Amino acid sequence: MHGNRNHLGDFTLQPRTLLVTAWALLVGGFGALAALALLRLIGLITNLVFYQRWRTTLVSPGVGHHPWWLVLVAPVAGGLVVGVMARYGSEKIRGHGMPEAIEAILTQGSIVAPKVALLKPISAAISIGTGGPFGAEGPIIMTGGAIGSMIAQLRHFTADERKTLLVAGAAAGMAATFNSPVAAVLLAVELLLFEWRPRSFIPVVASVAVATICRGYLLGAGPIFPVSTAGMHLTTPDEALSLVVGLTGGALAVAATWLVYRAEDAFGRLTIHWMWWPAIGGAIIGLGGLAEPRALGVGYDVIDQLLTGRATVSLIVGILVVKTLIWSLSLGSGTSGGVLAPVFMIGGALGAAEGMALPHVFPGFWAMLGLAAVVGGV
Repeated sequence: MHGNRNHLGDFTLQPRTLLVTAWALLVGGFGALAALALLRLIGLITNLVFYQRWRTTLVSPGVGHHPWWLVLVAPVAGGLVVGVMARYGSEKIRGHGMPEAIEAILTQGSIVAPKVALLKPISAAISIGTGGPFGAEGPIIMTGGAIGSMIAQLRHFTADERKTLLVAGAAAGMAATFNSPVAAVLLAVELLLFEWRPRSFIPVVASVAVATICRGYLLGAGPIFPVSTAGMHLTTPDEALSLVVGLTGGALAVAATWLVYRAEDAFGRLTIHWMWWPAIGGAIIGLGGLAEPRALGVGYDVIDQLLTGRATVSLIVGILVVKTLIWSLSLGSGTSGGVLAPVFMIGGALGAAEGMALPHVFPGFWAMLGLAAVVGGV
């Protein structure tokens, strides 16, 4: 290990690492502010479109009763706006954010255009706020990454240092959105950094730490999905049955991913310009919303019900079928929106459905396992 400063066991930091870490602290703060802005914008658009009121709190489009035409037309209108923004603003806002961040790292020297930092959260908020069954985490990953990349470009950092700040911003955005610092760091290392070295790991951790602290002041420090494990007693049969949930969750992950790819292929064969594809995806969303309104939007409230054992059978079945279909098919249209929250909901619904036939451990236990299985599989 002597002389090797790239090993995590050697905490002797290079001056450049310290410099990048100092800027990563600033990126973490901006990432938290971006997460706050995106969540508030989603709440504002949802309230304006579905409830005709000026509020910024997150609310599900499917909670109240809405005219059938609004449920059907709103996602189409949102898709039209996103398509126009993508064509005349930046094509980089299409998709759910993570692949675009990976592409920027692998093929563009971690350079992200400044307009992406502005257009990505706006397009995602429009897509989700008009009923899109997507999450906020993918867009905030891309937005935070764009902020980190822009700061690195202004400071004339190297490609490796730009990558570090891009990933630091992406991880900061996710940590601030979900209040999940450990998960954000692990996701950054696993999907974006492509290395395990102090030169990148330490700045990313520093950025996530700042974003998490800022989130406590901006959005609250409590867990997004509080789950009580009081009275939990796992038996050997329970642990064995967990393997069943894992296997079925993996199968559902494969099926949902296959649907996304097939939808992308189907849209790619259309003769009309891709600008119109999100509107077609919006029509799919609207039809699904008529069948199960709670499948629309981010759905944090539904995830909470699944994880606390309060979801009804009709909601579980509706989410498992309708959410999976409209999320997979509409995401293939190239609209703007994330995958984590929908996958949380789909996996939670799978586990909750299986939990109706499995031994009781604590409310939401099997839903939690299903959620983890599908997220891991996807």
